[in-house]
Amino acid sequence: MKRAIFVAGLLALGMTAAVAESGVVEQRQTLMKQMGGETKTTGGMLRGQEPFDLAKAQAALKTISENAKKAPGLFPESSKATTDKTEALPTIWESKAAFESGFAKLEQDAQAAITSIKDEASFKAEFPKVLQNCGTCHKTFRKS
Repeated sequence: MKRAIFVAGLLALGMTAAVAESGVVEQRQTLMKQMGGETKTTGGMLRGQEPFDLAKAQAALKTISENAKKAPGLFPESSKATTDKTEALPTIWESKAAFESGFAKLEQDAQAAITSIKDEASFKAEFPKVLQNCGTCHKTFRKS
């Protein structure tokens, strides 16, 4: 009887861990989709397909900055086994310091852009620096 209870407890614990990992994957996917949505809006402004809107640019940068702070915590070592369900490459955990420093740089560049973008000209000069971070990370840490 005690053994059955013990085994049942272990199974429940394992299922709880699997559900928790699934939750962290969903959280990071949501976070990345938010940033992707912001870059679509601002990308349209960069290409002249949408009129420049300082408030939208600032809001996008704020979201990117906030999400860059949250993102590293959503890639715990235990979620490495879930890469078959995501675009995340094992390189994330093999080069964890580089991965985390990429998000730190993204957050830093987004904050710098928030303070320096005042008009369309400064937006077109500064925002591509923020987007460069996205491309660098995707090339190294994300499946194509």
